[in-house]
Amino acid sequence: MFEQLPVPYGLVRYGVAPDHPEVKKSSETLVDVAKYPHFNFAGNISIGVGAGSLPLPVIAQNYDAILFAYGASRDRKLGIPGEDLEGVVSARAFVGWYNGLPEYADLDPDLTKGDTAVVIGQGNVALDVTRILLAPLEELGRTDISEQAVEVLSKSKVKNVKVIGRRGPLQAPYTIKEIRELMHLPGVGFAPPPESWDELIGVERKRLPRQLRRIAELLEKGSKTTLEATEKAWQLGYLRSPAAFLSSTNWDLEAVGFEQTEYEVAPSSVVTGDPSADLNALRKLKVRSTGKKGLVRTSLAFRSVGYQSEPLDGMKDIGVPFDQALGVIPNDRWGRVLSPGQGPAGALTAGHVPGMYCAGWVKRGPTGVIASTMDDAFTTADIISKDWQEGVKFARTETEGDSKGGWETIAREMKERSLRPVSWQGWEKIDALERARGKEKGKEREKIRSVAEMLKVLDG
Repeated sequence: MFEQLPVPYGLVRYGVAPDHPEVKKSSETLVDVAKYPHFNFAGNISIGVGAGSLPLPVIAQNYDAILFAYGASRDRKLGIPGEDLEGVVSARAFVGWYNGLPEYADLDPDLTKGDTAVVIGQGNVALDVTRILLAPLEELGRTDISEQAVEVLSKSKVKNVKVIGRRGPLQAPYTIKEIRELMHLPGVGFAPPPESWDELIGVERKRLPRQLRRIAELLEKGSKTTLEATEKAWQLGYLRSPAAFLSSTNWDLEAVGFEQTEYEVAPSSVVTGDPSADLNALRKLKVRSTGKKGLVRTSLAFRSVGYQSEPLDGMKDIGVPFDQALGVIPNDRWGRVLSPGQGPAGALTAGHVPGMYCAGWVKRGPTGVIASTMDDAFTTADIISKDWQEGVKFARTETEGDSKGGWETIAREMKERSLRPVSWQGWEKIDALERARGKEKGKEREKIRSVAEMLKVLDG
């Protein structure tokens, strides 16, 4: 297992909200895997070209199969004016920052300029950002959130968070669990949208599929904490598409401009009485611009409109294609990488790149929660095993039948390239120190936020 950082777990460690420890339990599976005698972890290894990296073709030459499971390394941009203004923050960066991801250790978001923040996007990450901005600090302080984040949040003046999306309440990608959690957040009220729920939903509740009816009922019920009883509140805004980030100085964000949207067809017109068909039709309702414009004054806006995977250097050299538009490695839905030029339309009959597989977000796009990603990984693992047992052709060297060098050859290669892999035992040493530091502060762990410091721990 090759990992760019010295520590394992990726999204579970750095993407899952700190107040969701139950989701992080999925990491226990890797602890069990690490006990196998032929498992080797190589942290602190960048896959790429040039000095300080391990080339992908070198790995391919020494293994029968490669599984690409590296997720989505960057967030999507809106592509609208003012996106680089001070005060416009990537939700991915903010999540990485409060979770102690070294890449964003120096983000230092300013939460003191005003009392209103805007979150653009309505997926679970957007709701995570909202919850972290509003949650009681005494609750967050007991999680593995970084101490730096706790200090910044303690000085925050943000009291109101507006979570705005371009579609309606039944099309937004949040889950009912995330909505319910925010509704029950202690000391935080919920401000309904400016429009009526009837206008936004557009379908009689009894005609909605059960899943959507539960969401509608939860939204209409709102929070037990009234707006009059608290200083903090959050609000959902629908049918508004971001048009521009505005500033009179061309430096600091002062407002976000929106264009109002509307459904292309009335939601009630797609309801037929078939729950499965209705769920699909309502979820996929499209919207169009009305031309009407408005703005929300704020000095802080979070862009949360999705993540995107990128190709690794060297993929072309080993015959692995990458779909830039979709941000995925073309595959047959079970995880086998399709030969270049083949597409999903011919997935069942298309040729495969021998020995090449993918799983997770780089396989199917950045959708779903940790549980669905785990199921996806199990599927690909089963396919690798099945192919091996059935004698499917795996990766080969130039001379057919040549044996692969495997881990011993790769270990020598890393040494010759002056790379410093961190072993599983090395991670366990870092883990022990993080837990000890956390215990001193009354929490599970305090993450080390610098790669240099992680490596220094191993030198001690």
